[in-house]
Amino acid sequence: MPDTLTFIFNVKLGDQVIAKYTRLNEQIRAPRLRVIDSDGKQLGILSRQEALAIAQERELDLVEISPDADPPVCKVVDWGKYNYQRTKQLQKNRKSAKTLDLKQMRFGLKIGAHDLAIKMSKVTKFLEAGHKVKITLFYRGREQAHKEIGFKIAQEVIEDFGDTIIVDQQPQLSGKQLSFVIRSSGKKPAPQPVETSDIQEEEGES
Repeated sequence: MPDTLTFIFNVKLGDQVIAKYTRLNEQIRAPRLRVIDSDGKQLGILSRQEALAIAQERELDLVEISPDADPPVCKVVDWGKYNYQRTKQLQKNRKSAKTLDLKQMRFGLKIGAHDLAIKMSKVTKFLEAGHKVKITLFYRGREQAHKEIGFKIAQEVIEDFGDTIIVDQQPQLSGKQLSFVIRSSGKKPAPQPVETSDIQEEEGES
């Protein structure tokens, strides 16, 4: 068993370094513990001394893995292996983590179909990258007397994306702007059916 010290490792979150503390063996102070063995089997709620005795009997360590639980959760493991595997997992998580932003897309009510398609293509790329997107429609002048137009456009956009998106914030009107927030559902868009007339036209050309 290692010395009864509190082991410290650092996790970097953006520019902030957060210290994580892991107590083991005699460093654990809670009088009652929920104990799990190295295979994940529940050993039940034991006194601190009972848990330490089991760890010593198996020539393993008692590691506090959930100090804020009631009672705290401890695991009987080989500390060296456990810490190595945990460090590897943290490194893997940090490497695979993405910095995701709330992207913005804005346009007016009189936007043409071609320009709207270009903007929606950009929105699609944001969604595929895992970003949320806030879409804002803005009203000018007398358009404010026809607020239903903005809601209609917003609904058409949502329906066009179909089940490939989840609407995190429904269309809401605030002053001269109507906005809503969407994110990817993880589903791929269904392939567009090929028109029979198009097939026949291609065959005629060949």
